[in-house]
Amino acid sequence: MTTRDRMLGLTVVLLWGLNFLAIRVGLDHLPPFFFASLRFAVIAVPVLLFIPRPDVRWRWILLYGLGFGMLQFAFLFTAMRVGMPTGLASLVLQSSAPFTVVLGALLLSERIRPVQVAGLVTAVAGMAVIGWDRFAHASVIPVLLTLAGGFGWALGNIGARRAGSESPGVNPLHLTLWIAVVPVLPLFALSTALEGPTTGFHALTATFSPTGWPALAALAYIAVFATVVGSGLWTYLMSRYPAGAVAPFSLLVPIVGIAAAWIFLDETPTNASLVGGAIVIVGAFAATSARPTHTTPAEPHKLEHQLHKAPARA
Repeated sequence: MTTRDRMLGLTVVLLWGLNFLAIRVGLDHLPPFFFASLRFAVIAVPVLLFIPRPDVRWRWILLYGLGFGMLQFAFLFTAMRVGMPTGLASLVLQSSAPFTVVLGALLLSERIRPVQVAGLVTAVAGMAVIGWDRFAHASVIPVLLTLAGGFGWALGNIGARRAGSESPGVNPLHLTLWIAVVPVLPLFALSTALEGPTTGFHALTATFSPTGWPALAALAYIAVFATVVGSGLWTYLMSRYPAGAVAPFSLLVPIVGIAAAWIFLDETPTNASLVGGAIVIVGAFAATSARPTHTTPAEPHKLEHQLHKAPARA
């Protein structure tokens, strides 16, 4: 990975790490499914009107949008609403990295170099140190919900990887914008069914007040910086490198998330958390330092074969 692309990866880390503060602020005012639907709706409307659909097969747009957009944020927002601490959420969600590597190997036939394996194991060990130290701050259900969000993110990564490899000339920003169209209606349907048909709209109306404006600022940050800019850069990197080379960057996000929660929310990290964070940084850079290993010529057909067979096994 080039130095320039590493810096782009670190930019994503910063944007997504601070994103957890914005999520916390938004969830203080809006119900989770409605908030998740709203964050994509404010992007989807102008996209449908002004942005041409990228020349990518719908299956990859749907996989990317449902995994990265719907599943990740439906589970994450619910977890944080029911008690998942902000800093710990930023850590556990990065389970998407090992999930992505496993899915990339199973579905895309991506081979992992030994140094990547060592780096990933080191980074996961650092996550384990932080998780073990912080686990007392959250019950089991929020942690499991956040892990489910990490798996959804990993599915989205696979969709982004397939879209980029099949259409190498695709505009990554256009692809990112179009995946924002996918989660809006499913998330809104969940909000209507589980939160009530008017609950979200009443909460949104209340944000247009002297005490509610932070929720609107949080929504703007999440939509523009975390989704358009951050996800656009992430899609660009996923289109250029194997999933196993890019995904470990996400392991750095909790370092920013925990630090931001410490500064702004008084979630003070312990020495063990700081040591674990240092281990994550070392491991993540080792995992992304390996030269990309190309997949076999049969790769484009394997995921389609696996996805085609999946319903028959259910």
